[in-house]
Amino acid sequence: QVQTVESGGGLVQPGGSLRLSCTTSVMRPFSTYSMGWYRQAPGKQRELVALIESAGKTHYVDSVKGRFTISRDNDKKMVYLQMNSLKPEDTAIYYCQKRYGSAWSDAWGQGTQVTVSS
Repeated sequence: QVQTVESGGGLVQPGGSLRLSCTTSVMRPFSTYSMGWYRQAPGKQRELVALIESAGKTHYVDSVKGRFTISRDNDKKMVYLQMNSLKPEDTAIYYCQKRYGSAWSDAWGQGTQVTVSS
């Protein structure tokens, strides 16, 4: 059964940091997948905030550039999202997803809640 588990969320003050982690089961070598972090804030659509390609190239949505860093450990089949200088508008449930070629998986994990508040 394909399973994705995100962890590392929590309550943090503005300006603080969190590191999210994700592990997922795969049918092919983990290194062949691109991995992404999505987030969904209350009342908003889910958005892709960071992507790391199988070759390691990274992409970010403008709102998190310079503050978030996505990374991966292929041996551990893990993907991470280091979030610094957090803002209240970063509050959301964060999900990780995998993409093989151009096809994103249609299975989602439970996500991990990030709340940025004083």
